[in-house]
Amino acid sequence: MTVTITSTEAMAQAIVDMHRATLALPVPQNAMPPAPASDDPVFVAALQAAHTLGFIDADALCIARAWSTRTRRTGQFDAVHWPDEPADFDIAPFPRDNAFAPCPQALGLYAVMPDAAWTIRMARAGVPTVQLRFKSGDAQAIRAEVKAAVAGVHDTGTRLFINDHWREAIDAGAYGVHLGQEDLEAMAPEHLDAIRAAGLRLGLSTHGYAEMLIADRHSPSYIAMGAVFPTTLKQMATVPQGTGRLRAYAALLRDYPRVAIGGVDLGNLPEVLKADVGSVGVVRALMTADPLSDAVAEWTTALERKIA
Repeated sequence: MTVTITSTEAMAQAIVDMHRATLALPVPQNAMPPAPASDDPVFVAALQAAHTLGFIDADALCIARAWSTRTRRTGQFDAVHWPDEPADFDIAPFPRDNAFAPCPQALGLYAVMPDAAWTIRMARAGVPTVQLRFKSGDAQAIRAEVKAAVAGVHDTGTRLFINDHWREAIDAGAYGVHLGQEDLEAMAPEHLDAIRAAGLRLGLSTHGYAEMLIADRHSPSYIAMGAVFPTTLKQMATVPQGTGRLRAYAALLRDYPRVAIGGVDLGNLPEVLKADVGSVGVVRALMTADPLSDAVAEWTTALERKIA
């Protein structure tokens, strides 16, 4: 279904009307911003609409460019279908020469833990993917924690990602490394090359379109998307995205393993899995579970039922 509209303002309003229910943030909507100077009416309309729906400036710009590219490619303006074709976002096809080692499309239950002891506990409880997110300024303590975590999950079948500490992850023989956007920005190209050359997988965090496109340029092993729901465990740079945006993000990143993270629990898990993600990141729900084995079994069953 396509909509033929000639007015820039009418095109912008049509986009907002079609997608307000699923993609707008749960906050009072902004008034339609003034049109920027451009000779591309679709770009202008999509940019205005994205701002009205509450997307931050960097993400609104990505959306507007994609909408304009799709319109030129198809020869018609379509307000109904949110853009999700990778080529319209300048996402290159696979395979790629710079791709990191692959990991399963469905990483399943993904526990993010603060130290080696918790990491090992999750692995022994049967969690298939675990991330060690150990925060310390003590280099010796970091090396010890990473080494202990890698040794502790050995022979459990658990995939262990190390957050941030990539040198220690390589030295200890971890399964992979996970980086946030700030960590990625601070990484020199030769450091990423070292992770790739060592055969470690790379996971990257994202919080919207602009960060997803930055992540995609590095061809990581998986991409995490969040925060889906409010969370008190980490100070987030963006507000919770909601499941509507998660579905849009997952559709665009369909060629990657996708991890949804941030405030996910068993109550909202069914709605999260409708977004076609193969993994969910969990912290509090597992750390407070008693007994842990029952919680892991419940989460795993719910995930496997949907993924299958």
